[in-house]
Amino acid sequence: MARGPAGAADGAAPAARAAGPRRDLGTFLSLVKIEHSLFALPYAYVGMLLAADGWPGWRAFLLVTLAMVGARTAAMAANRVIDARLDALNPRTAGREIPSGRLTRWDGVVVALLGAAALVVAGAALNRLTLALLPVALAFLIAYPYTKRFTWACHLWLGVTIGAAAAGGYIAVTGQFHLVAVLLWAAVAAWVAGFDVIYAFLDVPFDRAHGVHSVPADLGEGRAVGVVAVLYAVAALALLGVGLSTRLGATWPHEPLGVAFLVAWAVVVGFLLQQVRALRRYRDARALDAFNVNLVLGPLVLLGTVLGLAWR
Repeated sequence: MARGPAGAADGAAPAARAAGPRRDLGTFLSLVKIEHSLFALPYAYVGMLLAADGWPGWRAFLLVTLAMVGARTAAMAANRVIDARLDALNPRTAGREIPSGRLTRWDGVVVALLGAAALVVAGAALNRLTLALLPVALAFLIAYPYTKRFTWACHLWLGVTIGAAAAGGYIAVTGQFHLVAVLLWAAVAAWVAGFDVIYAFLDVPFDRAHGVHSVPADLGEGRAVGVVAVLYAVAALALLGVGLSTRLGATWPHEPLGVAFLVAWAVVVGFLLQQVRALRRYRDARALDAFNVNLVLGPLVLLGTVLGLAWR
């Protein structure tokens, strides 16, 4: 059963199973929740801009975009295929494309393979390091649905996997790692893991009944609120480190970003605090009113980065 941003727009199960597959573009885009690319793609652009210390050129931009969209498409489609049986059992997710019959499992497999192919093509065209890391990236992307079968740390796995998009944007330009890329990766990883824990609150009874692991289901909802708060604090501190990075020799070649980035950071922190406060009050779908703001945090950090580079 997929959680996190992939399921944020899921509705109740339909009254009856679809008459047959509906292989139109809208159904395929819905399968991979293409609009939720806003969760990770802006951070790949942030990494790209930091690596180039500005605009890296259209070639890098288009290849990074292709790689990130391909990676996310492959991961989402594989997630839907692997979790189809669990999704069919859960009233909240039974209306998804494969359980409802609008698409078949093989449709999902084809979409996953196409996404993986786009990632491989883009990664191979960028540099040797991105090409060498492709097997690792694909393994992490495909493994996430299985981690929920074994451990409540599945949220951390998802965070590290999606957070790699930020480091990937950096590597795509430089062909190497720097500490600022690691900080950006840590910020995104902790943020994604935190909001995935929040989303898991919606499925606590189902998860416990069907052996699906999550922080709220395994550790209790009270402890899960504390876990979210800690993860969001790590995300805020790591992101602040990105903005305050300065020249420290060859291992850290970046000057501090301008005040615009720090303003964006402060707004992001405010939204994260709002989510934690809402979660302390509500342990159900009402918490999603605060959760859904995560869609704008990536673009906000990207805007702060662009302006910070321009006005520092």
